[in-house]
This record gives sequence, structure tokens and C-alpha cells, in this order.
Amino acid sequence: MGYQICNRCVMDTSDLEIQFDHSGNCNHCNNYFNNFTKLQYQGETSDKIIRDLVKKIKDTGRGRQYDCLIGVSGGVDSSYVAFLVKELGLRPLAVHMDNGWDSIEAVENIKNICDKLDIYYQSYILNWHEFKDIQLSILKSSIPEVEIPTDVAIAAILHKVAAENGIKYIIGGGNLATEGILPDSWFYNPKDATLLKSIQRRYGSVPMKDFPLFDYKKEIYYKFVKGIKMVYLLNYLPFSKEDAISILKDKLDWKEYGRKHYESKYTSFAQSYIQPVKFNIDYRRATLSSEICSGKTTRERALKELKEVTYDIETVPLQKKYVCKKLNISVVEFDRIMKLPIKTYKDYPNNQKKLEFLQQRLQLTVKDLKIMLKKIIFQNHIKFLKLMVQISWI
Repeated sequence: MGYQICNRCVMDTSDLEIQFDHSGNCNHCNNYFNNFTKLQYQGETSDKIIRDLVKKIKDTGRGRQYDCLIGVSGGVDSSYVAFLVKELGLRPLAVHMDNGWDSIEAVENIKNICDKLDIYYQSYILNWHEFKDIQLSILKSSIPEVEIPTDVAIAAILHKVAAENGIKYIIGGGNLATEGILPDSWFYNPKDATLLKSIQRRYGSVPMKDFPLFDYKKEIYYKFVKGIKMVYLLNYLPFSKEDAISILKDKLDWKEYGRKHYESKYTSFAQSYIQPVKFNIDYRRATLSSEICSGKTTRERALKELKEVTYDIETVPLQKKYVCKKLNISVVEFDRIMKLPIKTYKDYPNNQKKLEFLQQRLQLTVKDLKIMLKKIIFQNHIKFLKLMVQISWI
């Protein structure tokens, strides 16, 4: 297939698995309009969902210090969620995962938001010696999912803290308006612990001891044994990023830090340089395509933005030096890694088939599982896990 760009959004053949219909529209925006638009804000219907959800959260948290948990990064989405949950009268515990790459703006935003909203927050600091080695291993593996270690750690920590505090609801900042489109060829399932472990064994110099893993087994445990639910509040509200930023600046002294997810210095460098230069992956396309489909921007504005280079030619050498110093490698070594042949998760031991089977099995048997859980909810967790093994789910 030669180069082609969608006639409706701005996804193109940089996604090697993209498909186009007879009208020149891609599978991503077709899927968005067929499946996601009904999941976004629907007026009174969504308002009722919010009211019912808030009641459930308050009821399950009655008698406890906190009734929900939020992750805070200092970014727009998580900051706005913090503002909203307080507006809704909830009592959140905030958790920040510190992986050593926070920007100054992100740190200040977290402090300002939690102070002004009177939200208690915990900062979970990763073992930097171990974490940077895992990040370097992922870079050496030459797979495009360079943020897998961070994604895994965030999920693991949020669920761990929620369980420790008896919290049943984790309210995330994810939303379909800006994140509804993400090609499978750009992003493999971070819950595949087999992949991460195999890459670390092959390229790492430090054993994984303290790193918080989160795989499908833990997801089942937290979801069905501990009863923890992930809720994406922004999908039930008329979310506008521009309006959210305006509110955050006006009420919480929030500071901008650049593009989406650039509150992290590593994410900023990865999405502006590593992924576009080595893998021809420009995450702006996915974000802008989501915003086009959700009516937050136009295709013309998106195309104009995409004409700009992803990175600043003058500052990228300094960014590269900073990242290399943090990872304890030379710029020469980094450039060598950037030139290594591109690989995918399929080039390493992985659990793709098991994850796909599990997802299908869960979709087919959720009702049966709920019946089972009612019978065993008061039994100890070991018995439950043994039962799961017996029915070949794990």
C-alpha cells in the first residue's frame, strides 16, 4: 500500500494495519463513530449516570476515610478529574507515581491542586536504579511501546493503594474525546508481564525485584476479588480540554507544560523524538483524530498542526543529553540504539494468545462469574485463585 491519509480524520499509513473503506475513511474513525460516540456525553442520560455513579461511590465508601482514588500526574486530564470529584462531593485519595521524570511544572501542579482542593495525596517513588534499567532494556529491545514500564507501574500502584484502603472506585482521566483512537500497531497490551520480563532478562543488568508488575492475574484479582472498578468520569461529561485548562488556571493556579502527556520529561522526549524518528509514530495523529471525531477540532486545523516537526531542532540535543545522563548511557550509545532494526512484541516471548483468550472468555462469562463470586466472596482469596486455576482461566 502506498501512502494514504484518511479523508475524515488524519490517521494515515504510518499505522501499518490501517484499512480504508470505499469512501476513503479509515477503520479508526469508522470504529469511533460506530461504537464510541454513544459512550460519550448524552445530555440528561449521562447526567443521570453521573448522579447514580456518585451515589454508588458514596455508598460504598461510607464509614471510610476515602470513597474513591485518583491518580495525579500534574497533567490536564488528571488535574481536571481532581477538580471534578471535589465538585461532586466525593472524598478522594490522590496517588502520584514518581518515576523520576516529572517536570517542574507537573510537580508544582500536583502540589497546588491537592493543597487548594484539600486532597491528601501519596507519592509512590519507584526504585530508580531498577526502573531506569528497565526503561533502557525496552529501548534496546527496539519495540515502539517505550512507555510500557510507566504504564504498568501506574496501574499496579493505583490498584494496590486502592485495595490497601478499601477503596472500590478508581477514577481515571482517560477519555474518548482525546484518546478514543490508538492503533494496535502502535500500542501493545502493557499487562503482558511475560513480554516485560523476557525483555528485561535479555537486555537488563538489574533483576526485577521492587518494580510493581500488573498483569492479567492481578487485574482479575483486583477486579473480581477486591471489587475495584475503573471509572472514566470525563466520558460522561461535556469535556472540553480548552475549558478544563481555563478552569484549572483560574481556580488552581495550574501551569501549562506543552503537549498532551508532556508533564513527564521522558514522555515528552519519547513522543516528540524517539517514536517519530525511529518508528514513524506521531501520537499527535491519534490525538487529533480523536478530537476531530469528537468535534473538538477540525481536520484543517489538525493538518496544519501536523505540518510542524514533532521536536524542536534547537533543543533536542539538550533533551537527548539529559535523557542519556539520566539513563547513564552516552549519546553515542543512544544513537546506536536508535539505529537498531525495529522489532515488535512478537519478536519476544509474550502472552498475546492467553490475553486474547482470557478477554473473550471474560466477555462470554461475566454473568456466570458474578454468580460464582456471590457464593465465594467471603471465602479467602487463596481458595478463589485455586478455583480460577481449576477452570483454566489463569
